[in-house]
Amino acid sequence: MHTFHIPVMGIGFTTDTPIKVAHYGIDSSISLVDDILLEKLRKYYCDKYKIQYQEITNEIKDFRAKRITSYLNLVNDIVEKKYNEFKKTITEKESQLKAFLDILPDASSLKKEYQELVAKKLDFTSVSQKLKSKLKIGSIDVNIMTKVDKENYIKNEKLPTEYNDAHAALRGFANSKLNSSVILSAGLNPKLYSYFENFQDFYPNKNGEINKKVILKVSDYRSALIQGKFLAKKGIWVSEYRIESGLNCGGHAFATEGLLLGVILEEFKNNKQALKESSYELLIQALENKELPIPNKDKLPFKITAQGGVGTSEEHEFLLENYNINSVGWGTPFLLVPEATSVDEKTRKQLVDAKEKDLYLSGISPLGIPFNNLKNNSKDLQKVQRVLNNKPGNPCTKKFVMLNKEFSEKGLCTASIKYQTKKIKELKSLELPEKEYQKKYAEIVEKACICVGLGTSTMLMHDIDTTEEGNEVSICPGPNLAYFSKELSLKEMIQHIYGKTNVISRDDRPNVFLKELSLYLDYLENKIYDLEEEFSAKKKKYLSSFCKNLLNGIEYYENLFSKTTYFLSNKINITKKLNFYKKNLNSMYAEIQLLDNKQELFIS
Repeated sequence: MHTFHIPVMGIGFTTDTPIKVAHYGIDSSISLVDDILLEKLRKYYCDKYKIQYQEITNEIKDFRAKRITSYLNLVNDIVEKKYNEFKKTITEKESQLKAFLDILPDASSLKKEYQELVAKKLDFTSVSQKLKSKLKIGSIDVNIMTKVDKENYIKNEKLPTEYNDAHAALRGFANSKLNSSVILSAGLNPKLYSYFENFQDFYPNKNGEINKKVILKVSDYRSALIQGKFLAKKGIWVSEYRIESGLNCGGHAFATEGLLLGVILEEFKNNKQALKESSYELLIQALENKELPIPNKDKLPFKITAQGGVGTSEEHEFLLENYNINSVGWGTPFLLVPEATSVDEKTRKQLVDAKEKDLYLSGISPLGIPFNNLKNNSKDLQKVQRVLNNKPGNPCTKKFVMLNKEFSEKGLCTASIKYQTKKIKELKSLELPEKEYQKKYAEIVEKACICVGLGTSTMLMHDIDTTEEGNEVSICPGPNLAYFSKELSLKEMIQHIYGKTNVISRDDRPNVFLKELSLYLDYLENKIYDLEEEFSAKKKKYLSSFCKNLLNGIEYYENLFSKTTYFLSNKINITKKLNFYKKNLNSMYAEIQLLDNKQELFIS
């Protein structure tokens, strides 16, 4: 139906996106981090659609998994209802059918079939009835951050592993009526991956059909290979490898060791069959051991998709054609589309006005992973005010990232009042020089309560009570947002993706590959600064390798842009930029080696 998908964004921004877009055949994803938010949304939609609602409280056994299952089942039912209404509408009104076809890509088989039927001079009723059977619902996928797998307790008694947060989320999805995919992000979690074996829906039948599929979000080929094989040994097939730019994306940014998106996509393109075959060999061994059906390799679903920083129809088409991928993810721009995502009006206005300087890679995440952030979001302003009032930290109300065990076996969130109070007390006891103290103090109090902040906007948009959470919002757009500067309708956004219109008014937006390269150079510059502050041979070796990978990436892009028939109107500027970045990178590499020499002289 479509050649794009809407990735998960934050905790709350796409929690009800399938309800808004799935009947149009658009795939989207729901975050399963916050079962409290999902329960509140379930009540909201039950009230809206006049469906009986019974609250799932904390007193109910396995409440987290049951909340997730109940919400996903509700979304499934609402989407099916809207889909049936939509099918009826486009078979009764020709204008509605044409409006729908207008948002499909020109290469859509549905659109081509319509044109063929019209050419045969069939009446509207005949045409619409033939097309009706070809429609399909967009996939209602879910996203689990594998490392957000907090252990849970009843009083002081630790619960079994299957009650860990990510495990319970997986169980909630597995027990739902959805026929879709779970997207696993943030890397390999062996215990969680092994837990898949408990659910029949994740195993293929003899025809290669899988009720609940697995998508791996990865940032390089090696990670995909390792994780794919690990799951295959359990009898679990990876149906899609979703490649995301290391830095040119929203939310948490998992930087590679200088490997650029184009280089990574090329590796997947060249090794796609090897990736499939290596996992398949392990899969059939595992299925045989479990006495389960063995599907034919060619019948198993197998997709490669990509996302991160794509902003024009030309970039979209290039990725599809040049790398033979199945779909391109468009995330951040959809934050400006109220018909697709849940962002409150005030925050959306901030996004519309945001420029490059307002979008930065921060250290605010309690997970300790670089996090794309919007300057002056209301949650950050609240955090700063608390620090100025000598009350650093946040009340830890939702407890999803209580993963740090420095001070408690049960874990603490590094953004919490309790953790920051203990950490600052510990820091003071070290009696460090003032400059060093202030640096470490700033690192402690920088952490923000994003597990609350990333869900608040959704509640504000739906007028759900925020007394407990507060009205402050965290939001995590990618750098690509700077080039989108107005609120958009769903039709406008889709037509922009497919090149039927252009919603970007600026003429200085950099190519997606060059933007990512510039972000990596900024990232490297900060790492070199850290090396100057605290030298180690290991860090030097890492940064030297980082530089070499980036230089290889530039060489790859020079060759790529010299041959492709895409981006011709910007080719001269692209070449200049690559030369400029190469020069800067060589200077950085020399600086790293010089630091090494200085250190050796000092040691000797």
